[in-house]
Amino acid sequence: MKTAVPCYYHLDVEVSPERVGQVSRILAAHLRYWDLDNLVDPVCRGAELLLTAIDQHATDKHTSIEMWWNGQHLITAIGDHDRDLRPDQDLRSCLAHLAATSDGWGCCAPETGSKIIWFSQRARSGERVPLVKTAPSPSLRRTLRVPRAVPVPQLAASAEGVLEGAR
Repeated sequence: MKTAVPCYYHLDVEVSPERVGQVSRILAAHLRYWDLDNLVDPVCRGAELLLTAIDQHATDKHTSIEMWWNGQHLITAIGDHDRDLRPDQDLRSCLAHLAATSDGWGCCAPETGSKIIWFSQRARSGERVPLVKTAPSPSLRRTLRVPRAVPVPQLAASAEGVLEGAR
């Protein structure tokens, strides 16, 4: 069962070809720890594509990777610090793959000049956290006592009173 407790993970890494596989295994380990085994493949594949593209095209190889799990959605964000890397040109094939395999994705540029590319995966309907059943609140101003809480002699006396009133 998936946990409804929000989870967060952050990793700073300098991207290189051998680090891409290491980062993928680290992300997979955290997803399994959060009991999100079914999201390991799409998340790791998307992260590998982005990290490989950053390794090939960026001059500054320092990246930050973050994952957030809120109980229904997992958001993975990868931020690079290269001002010259353009998502619309250098990362076009990666973004097309993310759009096809994720439930949502986007790119934003914070004030520092870096870029953050994020994508989200949703837990499927059969895998969501079950809602905790809440006790119904009484809608009457006067509540009736539960019969099991009332002693038997009182129940008999109240039943006789009702029968006499009906006569």
